[in-house]
Amino acid sequence: MGAWELLLVGVVILLGLGGVLVPGVPGAWLVWAAVLWWAFEDPQGVSWAVLVGATAVLFLAQVIRWHLPPRRLHTSIATTRMAVHAGVGALLGFFLLPVIGAIPGFLGGAYLSERLRLGGRREAVASVRSMMRMGGTSVLVELFACLLIMGAWLFAVLWG
Repeated sequence: MGAWELLLVGVVILLGLGGVLVPGVPGAWLVWAAVLWWAFEDPQGVSWAVLVGATAVLFLAQVIRWHLPPRRLHTSIATTRMAVHAGVGALLGFFLLPVIGAIPGFLGGAYLSERLRLGGRREAVASVRSMMRMGGTSVLVELFACLLIMGAWLFAVLWG
Protein backbone atom coordinates (compact mmCIF):
# COMPACT_ATOMS: atom_id res chain seq x y z
CA MET A 1 0.00 0.00 0.00
CA GLY A 2 1.40 3.37 -0.99
CA ALA A 3 1.95 6.38 1.20
CA TRP A 4 -0.99 8.28 -0.31
CA GLU A 5 -3.37 5.42 0.34
CA LEU A 6 -2.15 5.14 3.94
CA LEU A 7 -2.66 8.88 4.31
CA LEU A 8 -6.22 8.55 3.01
CA VAL A 9 -6.94 5.71 5.43
CA GLY A 10 -5.61 7.90 8.24
CA VAL A 11 -7.81 10.80 7.13
CA VAL A 12 -10.90 8.55 7.08
CA ILE A 13 -10.01 7.32 10.58
CA LEU A 14 -9.70 10.92 11.80
CA LEU A 15 -13.04 11.78 10.17
CA GLY A 16 -14.54 8.81 11.98
CA LEU A 17 -13.12 10.02 15.29
CA GLY A 18 -14.69 13.40 14.69
CA GLY A 19 -17.92 11.71 13.65
CA VAL A 20 -18.17 9.96 17.00
CA LEU A 21 -18.58 13.38 18.62
CA VAL A 22 -21.36 14.46 16.23
CA PRO A 23 -24.79 12.93 16.87
CA GLY A 24 -26.15 11.05 13.90
CA VAL A 25 -22.80 10.49 12.17
CA PRO A 26 -21.62 6.86 12.07
CA GLY A 27 -18.10 7.64 13.25
CA ALA A 28 -17.28 4.18 14.53
CA TRP A 29 -18.35 2.66 11.21
CA LEU A 30 -16.05 5.06 9.35
CA VAL A 31 -13.12 3.98 11.51
CA TRP A 32 -13.95 0.31 10.95
CA ALA A 33 -14.43 0.83 7.20
CA ALA A 34 -11.02 2.53 6.96
CA VAL A 35 -9.37 -0.44 8.69
CA LEU A 36 -11.29 -2.82 6.41
CA TRP A 37 -10.08 -0.91 3.35
CA TRP A 38 -6.49 -1.06 4.64
CA ALA A 39 -6.76 -4.78 5.35
CA PHE A 40 -8.04 -5.52 1.82
CA GLU A 41 -5.40 -3.35 0.18
CA ASP A 42 -2.53 -4.71 2.28
CA PRO A 43 -3.47 -8.36 2.94
CA GLN A 44 -1.00 -9.49 5.56
CA GLY A 45 -1.42 -11.28 8.84
CA VAL A 46 -1.04 -8.12 10.91
CA SER A 47 -3.65 -6.20 8.90
CA TRP A 48 -6.18 -9.01 9.30
CA ALA A 49 -5.40 -9.21 13.02
CA VAL A 50 -6.02 -5.47 13.38
CA LEU A 51 -9.32 -5.83 11.48
CA VAL A 52 -10.47 -8.73 13.69
CA GLY A 53 -9.43 -6.79 16.79
CA ALA A 54 -11.23 -3.67 15.55
CA THR A 55 -14.38 -5.69 14.98
CA ALA A 56 -14.19 -7.19 18.46
CA VAL A 57 -13.53 -3.81 20.12
CA LEU A 58 -16.44 -2.16 18.33
CA PHE A 59 -18.74 -5.04 19.21
CA LEU A 60 -17.71 -4.80 22.86
CA ALA A 61 -18.23 -1.02 22.79
CA GLN A 62 -21.74 -1.51 21.40
CA VAL A 63 -22.57 -4.04 24.13
CA ILE A 64 -21.35 -1.59 26.77
CA ARG A 65 -23.32 1.27 25.19
CA TRP A 66 -26.51 -0.83 25.22
CA HIS A 67 -26.21 -1.05 29.00
CA LEU A 68 -25.74 2.71 29.43
CA PRO A 69 -28.45 5.37 29.43
CA PRO A 70 -29.54 6.40 25.93
CA ARG A 71 -27.59 9.08 24.12
CA ARG A 72 -29.75 12.16 24.39
CA LEU A 73 -27.41 15.08 24.75
CA HIS A 74 -29.17 18.41 24.41
CA THR A 75 -27.55 21.40 22.75
CA SER A 76 -27.93 23.40 25.94
CA ILE A 77 -25.76 20.89 27.82
CA ALA A 78 -23.27 19.60 25.26
CA THR A 79 -22.19 22.40 22.97
CA THR A 80 -20.13 21.98 19.83
CA ARG A 81 -17.28 23.74 21.58
CA MET A 82 -17.43 21.21 24.42
CA ALA A 83 -17.38 18.30 21.95
CA VAL A 84 -14.33 19.72 20.19
CA HIS A 85 -12.48 20.33 23.46
CA ALA A 86 -13.39 16.88 24.80
CA GLY A 87 -12.36 15.16 21.55
CA VAL A 88 -9.04 16.98 21.32
CA GLY A 89 -8.43 16.30 25.00
CA ALA A 90 -9.10 12.59 24.50
CA LEU A 91 -6.79 12.45 21.47
CA LEU A 92 -3.99 14.27 23.28
CA GLY A 93 -4.49 12.20 26.41
CA PHE A 94 -4.40 9.00 24.36
CA PHE A 95 -0.90 9.82 23.12
CA LEU A 96 0.52 11.66 26.16
CA LEU A 97 -0.50 8.97 28.65
CA PRO A 98 -0.78 5.97 26.32
CA VAL A 99 -4.24 4.47 25.98
CA ILE A 100 -5.81 5.25 29.37
CA GLY A 101 -5.04 8.97 29.03
CA ALA A 102 -8.02 9.32 26.70
CA ILE A 103 -10.47 9.17 29.59
CA PRO A 104 -9.00 11.98 31.71
CA GLY A 105 -8.27 13.87 28.50
CA PHE A 106 -11.94 13.69 27.48
CA LEU A 107 -13.12 14.83 30.90
CA GLY A 108 -10.43 17.50 31.11
CA GLY A 109 -11.32 18.89 27.69
CA ALA A 110 -15.01 19.03 28.57
CA TYR A 111 -14.17 20.69 31.90
CA LEU A 112 -11.92 23.26 30.22
CA SER A 113 -14.65 24.15 27.76
CA GLU A 114 -17.22 24.58 30.51
CA ARG A 115 -14.82 26.49 32.71
CA LEU A 116 -14.22 28.96 29.88
CA ARG A 117 -17.95 29.21 29.15
CA LEU A 118 -19.32 29.40 32.69
CA GLY A 119 -16.40 30.91 34.56
CA GLY A 120 -16.62 29.06 37.85
CA ARG A 121 -15.22 25.72 38.94
CA ARG A 122 -18.41 24.46 40.58
CA GLU A 123 -20.56 25.35 37.60
CA ALA A 124 -18.13 23.66 35.21
CA VAL A 125 -17.98 20.47 37.29
CA ALA A 126 -21.77 20.37 37.55
CA SER A 127 -22.12 20.86 33.80
CA VAL A 128 -19.63 18.08 32.98
CA ARG A 129 -21.39 15.73 35.43
CA SER A 130 -24.72 16.51 33.83
CA MET A 131 -23.27 15.96 30.35
CA MET A 132 -21.78 12.60 31.34
CA ARG A 133 -25.09 11.46 32.88
CA MET A 134 -27.11 12.49 29.83
CA GLY A 135 -25.11 10.47 27.32
CA GLY A 136 -21.51 11.63 27.54
CA THR A 137 -20.48 8.25 28.89
CA SER A 138 -21.70 6.47 25.77
CA VAL A 139 -19.84 9.00 23.61
CA LEU A 140 -16.70 8.38 25.67
CA VAL A 141 -17.04 4.58 25.29
CA GLU A 142 -17.40 4.83 21.52
CA LEU A 143 -14.59 7.38 21.21
CA PHE A 144 -12.28 5.26 23.38
CA ALA A 145 -12.99 2.20 21.21
CA CYS A 146 -12.20 4.17 18.06
CA LEU A 147 -9.01 5.53 19.61
CA LEU A 148 -7.94 1.97 20.47
CA ILE A 149 -8.52 0.95 16.86
CA MET A 150 -6.61 3.97 15.58
CA GLY A 151 -3.73 3.17 17.92
CA ALA A 152 -3.59 -0.44 16.75
CA TRP A 153 -3.66 0.68 13.12
CA LEU A 154 -0.88 3.22 13.71
CA PHE A 155 1.22 0.64 15.52
CA ALA A 156 0.75 -1.88 12.71
CA VAL A 157 1.59 0.67 10.01
CA LEU A 158 4.63 2.16 11.73
CA TRP A 159 6.16 -0.98 13.24
CA GLY A 160 4.48 -3.81 11.37
